Formats: sequence, C-alpha cells, structure tokens
Amino acid sequence: MTVTPRIGYMKARKYRLLKIFLASIASGIALIVLLAGLLYFLVLSGAFGSLPGINMLADISNEEASLVFSSDSILIGKYFAENRTNITWDEIPEHLKIGLIETEDRRFYSHRGYDTRSYLRVFLRTILMGDESGGGGSTITQQLAKNLYGRSGYRILSLAINKMKEIIIARRLEEIYTKDELLLLYLNSVPFGEDLYGVESASQRYFNKPVSELKIEESAVLVGMLKATTVYNPQLNPENSIGRRNVVLTLIEKADYLDSEEADSLRSLPLELEYKNLNLESPAGYFVYQVRERTLELLDSVKNATGEEYNLEKDGLKIYTTLDMQVQELAYGSVSKHLGAMQQLLDRELEYHGIKRHWYSERKRQSGNYENDTSRRKIQLFDWDNGIHTENISRLDSLWHYYKMLNASVLIVNPKNGSVITWIGGNNFRLLPFDMALSHRQIASAFKPVLFATALELGIPPCKYLANEENEYPGYEDWEPQNVDLISTPDSSVALWYALAHSINLPTVDLYFQVGGEELASTCDKLKFPDFVEHVPSNALGTLDLSLYEIIRAYGAFANNGQMNELCMINRITDADGSNIYTREYQEPDSIFTEETSRIMTAILQQVVEQGTGSGIRNNYGIKADLAGKTGTAQNYSDAWFIAYTPEIVLGTWVGARTPDVHFYSENGTGASLAMPIIARIIKDMERNEDLNDKYLTSFDLPDDVYSFLDCDPFRQRGIRGFFNRLFGIKTRAEKEQDTIVEKVQEEKSLFEKLFGKKK
Repeated sequence: MTVTPRIGYMKARKYRLLKIFLASIASGIALIVLLAGLLYFLVLSGAFGSLPGINMLADISNEEASLVFSSDSILIGKYFAENRTNITWDEIPEHLKIGLIETEDRRFYSHRGYDTRSYLRVFLRTILMGDESGGGGSTITQQLAKNLYGRSGYRILSLAINKMKEIIIARRLEEIYTKDELLLLYLNSVPFGEDLYGVESASQRYFNKPVSELKIEESAVLVGMLKATTVYNPQLNPENSIGRRNVVLTLIEKADYLDSEEADSLRSLPLELEYKNLNLESPAGYFVYQVRERTLELLDSVKNATGEEYNLEKDGLKIYTTLDMQVQELAYGSVSKHLGAMQQLLDRELEYHGIKRHWYSERKRQSGNYENDTSRRKIQLFDWDNGIHTENISRLDSLWHYYKMLNASVLIVNPKNGSVITWIGGNNFRLLPFDMALSHRQIASAFKPVLFATALELGIPPCKYLANEENEYPGYEDWEPQNVDLISTPDSSVALWYALAHSINLPTVDLYFQVGGEELASTCDKLKFPDFVEHVPSNALGTLDLSLYEIIRAYGAFANNGQMNELCMINRITDADGSNIYTREYQEPDSIFTEETSRIMTAILQQVVEQGTGSGIRNNYGIKADLAGKTGTAQNYSDAWFIAYTPEIVLGTWVGARTPDVHFYSENGTGASLAMPIIARIIKDMERNEDLNDKYLTSFDLPDDVYSFLDCDPFRQRGIRGFFNRLFGIKTRAEKEQDTIVEKVQEEKSLFEKLFGKKK
C-alpha cells in the first residue's frame, strides 16, 4: 500500500526538476539574448571601437603580392607584405566552391550573414553537451569579416565582443555584395598558414599550379586546412591532411557532386604534393632581388612622369622579365654538379697543405670565448650534396664550412639587346645572399682581349710580332713578369693573335707598352669599368678587379659588332588589372670598337677554343657549336674565369672562395679546370635541346679573309739562329704543334664541305 505513493512522489519530483531545468535553459537563453542585445547596441554605438562603414566596405581591396615571371612565363618570385594573389570568379573550380560551402557553411546561400541555427547548435552541442565535433558557429561571411579586420583584445569579453563585431560587419557585407562576390573575397583573403593568404597562393605553394587547374582531391586538401592550418598542413602533417581531405570529399559526395564510386576512388589516393616555397628555395633568388631593386627605380620614374604611385608589396603588380628559366635551371644544374666534385678536391688540398689546421689554431688564438665557439648546436647549412639542411655542429665548424666553400656566379646575356638570360649570383640566395656576380675579383687573363682589341683599334695588326723575353722593369718596382709555363726564348717573338689565343704573358706585356696605359684606360672607360688606380703594365695581365657583370657586358661588344648594350632584366610591368605601367624601350648601344676589330677579335678568340687555353671545351666535352671564348686564372689560383660567346649569347662564370686566401694549389684552380666546365656543360645541354641550339648557338659566318692571320707563323726567332732556321726550314716545337693544329682544322673543314656541301 505504501509503494504507489512513493512512485508518484518520484514522478512528481522528476517533473518538477525537468520544469526547473527547462526554465533555467529558457532563462539562460533569455539572459543570453538580453546580453547579446545589450552587447549589440554597445558595439554598434562604437563603445568598443569604430566599425567599417558601408563606403569602406564597398571599397574593399585586398593587399596583393607582386609577381615576377620569367620570359617563358614561369613564376619565379613574389614581393609582398602579405603573400596573397587575387583571382577572379571564373578561375575557381566548381568542386572547390562546393567543398568550401559544404565544409564551412552549408546554408551560405540562404542566411543573411549570420546563422541562428548554427549558434543554437553550438550552444546545445558544444557548450552544453561538450561535443567539440559540433563545429563552430561563424558563417563564411563572418570569417571574411575576421580575415579583413582581425580581432582585438577585451579581456574576458574578447570572444563575445569580436563575434558581435563580425556579425554586424557580416550583415553589412551581405547588403553590399552578392553571395558569389563574398565567396570570392573570402577565397582571396583566407589565411593558410606559412604566411600565405588566399587560395591561389596556397595552390601555388602546395601543388605548384594555379587554382584553376586544381583536381578535386587537391581542392579538398586546401579546404581541409581551413579548420587548423598547422594541424592539417599537408607538408608538415601529411597523415592528418589525408584524413581531413577525406572528410571534405565525403561532404562533397553528400552534396551529390560525386557518386560513391568516384568518392571512394579519390579517398584512396595518396597525397601528392609539389611543394614550392619561393621564399626558401627560389631557383632565381639573386635575379629576383636585382629585379626588385630595378623595379623600385622604374616605379619612381613612373611616379615622376605620371604622378601615379605604386606599392610593390601591396598592389599586385606583374613584372615580366628577360630570364630564360630553362637556361637558368641548366646553369644551376651545371654549377651544382661541377662544384660538388671540385669542393671535394679542394678540401683534400687544404687538408694536405695544413690550411685547415692553421685556420683552426688561429681562431682558437683569437677567440674570446673558445668554449662557446666549439659547443655543438643545430645550425642550418648549405652544401651541394644535401642542399639546405640542419646539422648539429659547432659555430667554429660552421664558419670553416663557409670559409673554405667554393662559390660560383654565372651570367648569360643576349649581346644584341642586353637581355639577361641567366643570373646566378652564388650558391644559395637564402643562406648566402651576397651577389658574387657583382663582386669585384681579380679578372686575370679574361681581361687580355680588352688590351688586344685596343691594339687593333690603333692599327696594330694581328700578325704583329711581340717580344717573348723576360725583362725586369725598374720603373715598376723591379717587376719581372713570366709566362705561366715559365718558358721564354731570347731573341724570339710571338704573333699577336697567337699570344692571345694561348694567353702568353710576356708578349702581352710588350703589347701593353706599344699601346700605352692611357689608351688602355680610355678603352676601359668606354666599357664602364672602374677607374684605374694607376697605369702599370701588370694591368695588361689582369691584375685589375672587375665583376662578372662588367666583363660580360664588355664581351657583348665583341659579339655584337663592337656595340655594347647595358644589361636589362625587365621587359614589362603591369598593374593588377593587366594595364601596362612600364614597357622596355629601345636603348641605343654604346659604340666601343669598329666592326672590323670585333670580327678579328672574335676570330682570334675562336682560336682560344680551337687550339688555345679553352680547347678542353672541344676535347673534353665534344662541343660542336661555333664559339669564341677566353679563360682567366688569377694569381695563386684564387679566381677562375671562363667566358664564351656566339652572335646570340654571351656566357660567363667566375669561381672562387669568398676570400682569395682560400684557393687550390694545383692546376685544379685554373680557369680551364675550375670555371670552363660549368659553361661547357651548359652549352652541351643546349646542343642537346633543338630549340635552345637553334635560338642561341648560331654561327659567326665571318668572311674568310678575317682568318688570314692564321697564315702568320706563330713564333719567329731573330738573330743568326733564326736566320739559319728560316734558311733551312727548321721549325721550333711550337711551330710544329701549330702545323698539326692547322692540318687538323683543314681536315675538319674539308670533311664538313664534303658532307654538307658548304663552308664551315
């Protein structure tokens, strides 16, 4: 009899508790609504700072990175305050739009900027039930407001106040823009981590392609990142990224854009990235930096001429350059392959000669905190085997690593208009940004053609005989120049053309005195070289310091019939809408040499390649292209040079350590061994590519009479011995070697004419 009342009491008690619970919820909701209303009016009144008005919102213009393109339309660099590239509505794939809406805001096209149902879901599932998978309550429009205007701190009320601001801004945005326009604004402003803004920048970073070319699974990866850009970063956390990608693909499937079979197939795909971070591993970093400096100068001139002012980091300019990315990559590959091998040889020579041991002992003696210098730590390094990597080494070891490192710069230009085709200023722009293409180093024998061209301009013929005798020059601190091979012959002389082709020092010094220091300085002034410190005969042998930039520009005059063009990097600049703001105009070249002088110089420098110091380009690499060129080897092998050219292209390289103190102690350090192979590999790769071969490796087609100097004997002896030798036809060793070379060349010409029916 007592059980029934007990059950009734329990039911009544549960009913009362339920009523209290529901009343509490209703009161809570009412209180939240009341507080939200109060907060709304406070925010609207400006109590927490001003809000963007209708006019400001109607004039939204995202900051946009300026883009740098090669001549073959490859993106090679960006300048930005925020790494963002805007796109148009037509460039967005349909699957990206669907994936974004289904994942971030399913009712995007039906709400008015905020979604009450989403807030109710957040309150019930996330707050009351603690289900974090319930999702957030912000719409795409609210997220856009946050992306555009950020958030401020208000202590414990920060979240509530910022959310209310975003609701108000979102509501205003919905009054101004269509849904499609809002979606486009969102995709152009949403952050993807790694200092990336907008889906186009993210697409280029992770897949190395524009948004318009994204596949469905790739779009799903990028949409998936929006939940947590680091957690779902496909480069850092590929497994997380795949899982999130598949969630997005499932939502796209539920939207009936994919059938189940297609969705299953896409979910089973591996993650395929083509990660490309131009900030870290720019294939043309040195060039892009130089373009930046020149662009700023051009924008100043545009401002002065038109009054229009542009911000390189914010206005989304497009800069179209002269760089041929295909040749740039060939050059970088050649440098990498050659220096990787030569560095090992240098390391052994430095070890053998005790240079490494001496360097460490000096550092130990000079160091104020040697213990700190030798303690190990993680340090980023660059080398040719591993690229940029981290090693656990001491500061001292890292200093030695870069101190003894071989560096190379490569410059390739079009001599007819000065366009820079390739620019490599060093080994790695991010870790070693100093540009060695502009660094002044001892130019060595690569300078000799300037002296010989000056002589030709003065009427000294290529068959002029120059003294090949050692002398002491009291007026120049008892200077005693020698030939590299230390061979000189009393009462002997060498033909001018042969002295240059074989880079013989003593005849070059004799020529200097015949030309005169003032005349040589005048030529150098026309070539825009730095001023001479003093007029001394050692200048003839290349003791001057020049940059690769300066010597390549000068050789362009030989290749271009005596006309020298200033080097140029930029063809055109447009604004974000594609309107031209700068177009390169024709610049009159500087007339340096006569056409006759440049032709004779080219014919002589062809002999450098055929029989002289650059003959390894034929003998070791089998290159067939019609080339003129010159090697250069500085004192103590501290700097190595090689320059070659055709009528369409001038290629040059410098190789050396950061300081002349580090160098080879053997012929490994000559221009022929250390520098020439870099250019040889580039040209060889060009020969294998039909388009590059036809474009750049053209023939000189000089008249036969230009080569008449080859009939001059290379050597001549004066005095009785020379008389009897000529009388009885006795030839010197050098003359016999020359005869062999001439016979070989004649055989090649004859074979060429038989095969092709025309002169070579």
